[in-house]
Amino acid sequence: MTTPPDDCLARNEWICGAYLRTRRHILLDAVLQHLQLVTASVVIGLLVAVPLAVLARRLRRAAAPVLGVTTVLYTIPSLAVFSLLLPLYGLSATLVVTGLALYSLTLLVRNILAGLRAVPEETRQAALGMGYGPVRLLLTVELPLALPAAMAGLRIATVSAVSLVTVGAIVGFGGLGNLIYAGMNTYFKAQVLTASVLCVLIAVAADVLLLAVQRLATPWARARSR
Repeated sequence: MTTPPDDCLARNEWICGAYLRTRRHILLDAVLQHLQLVTASVVIGLLVAVPLAVLARRLRRAAAPVLGVTTVLYTIPSLAVFSLLLPLYGLSATLVVTGLALYSLTLLVRNILAGLRAVPEETRQAALGMGYGPVRLLLTVELPLALPAAMAGLRIATVSAVSLVTVGAIVGFGGLGNLIYAGMNTYFKAQVLTASVLCVLIAVAADVLLLAVQRLATPWARARSR
């Protein structure tokens, strides 16, 4: 009767401390790439979504096309999006970032637009009566009041991006998804479980962080809730 190996790596166990000790640099590199891809895609998505939402708010005719196009983008499967972008960006991190930024537009545009539409008309008229121009009105009145709805969309978009980044493993830029994909191909249990758990932790941490930022940036909402 053969004695089972003492090393959990040799036994290919799901939970293995030896994997964490011997692969910590690989895990750190994967986490950093994951965070970079998520941050870049969400920031780009936000920079595009804000002008689109403002345009849809200012011009009623633009609202339906803007919402329609962003909704259609969200319905396209992620693999199809990467395939469509492949001729433009090749097998690169830019391909993944662009695809994720397009996916985030639906959530961001809809929530920012909902927040802008929720600004009381009497508040806008009062600001205009005080001499506020369109830009000042937007920056100092409308966007701050729309912040809670916008942050809700940002939180969902960020958590979704954390998950979708893993699909980028098909082009070699998937952060922790690279480890999950490689581990599934070789049935490396500890690698699959560890990378998956880290993805969940990143998503939870990002959501908690953005919620804290929202609470700090909207003190009037906290006062109203009390």
